[in-house]
Amino acid sequence: MATEPVLEFDKISKTYQDPFPRRSIDAVHQVSFRVQPGEIFGLVGPNRAGKTTLIKILLTLCQPTSGKAFRFGKPITDRSTLMRVGYMHENQAFPRYWTAHGLLQYYGALGFLDEAIVRDRVPQLLKQVGLADRAHEPIRRFSKGMVQRLALAQALLGNPDLLVLDEPAEGLDLQGRQLVHDAVRQQKQAGKTVLLVSHQPSDIEQLCDRVGVVVGGSLVHQGTVADLLKGKSGTPRSMETVLRGFYEQTRS
Repeated sequence: MATEPVLEFDKISKTYQDPFPRRSIDAVHQVSFRVQPGEIFGLVGPNRAGKTTLIKILLTLCQPTSGKAFRFGKPITDRSTLMRVGYMHENQAFPRYWTAHGLLQYYGALGFLDEAIVRDRVPQLLKQVGLADRAHEPIRRFSKGMVQRLALAQALLGNPDLLVLDEPAEGLDLQGRQLVHDAVRQQKQAGKTVLLVSHQPSDIEQLCDRVGVVVGGSLVHQGTVADLLKGKSGTPRSMETVLRGFYEQTRS
């Protein structure tokens, strides 16, 4: 029996209306791909390529203009499946007066998680992301990298079946990036699924099983990382070189 995709986009398009000047803006156009259970799928592309719009559709923050989207086999409009998703935003807006410990407890309550589970997981996650010794300090004292670490802990709090990471390495030092890599690999080892949005070619190359390249609102490539790096000639290439080629080809 075929395995049901964790995420499926079928010819998804999203058009925004810009009143000044009056015009239509196609954010994404006819995008189709699937993310299978247990895989790490990388979504890459230049700025304004449409990646953020796709993430918003995935999280039911906006509706597609046309096409169909499914999350865990159910229509994307079925919000019950959102309980199985953990999301790390590119730019955090946590209340600065919260402590790290208090913030995670707050998000646990928002997610209707069992209090006993939250009580156990919060110290574990703070230790995992290297914030155990700062657990009761207000977030206003945290550096950008520390806030990113806290955001990773928040995304993992509900033990999600689908972990969505939007530029998780932003503002992190080498140690912080390694924490992200470890978390992604642990999710895969546990049979969970990861959608990784990143501008870091090395992260995509090292972590992902498959990759989708979005340029100008369209999906211009999808396939395994190994095939992407091998290319038509069979000569090994770096991920940075491959992605630069896609971006420049589309501009020309």
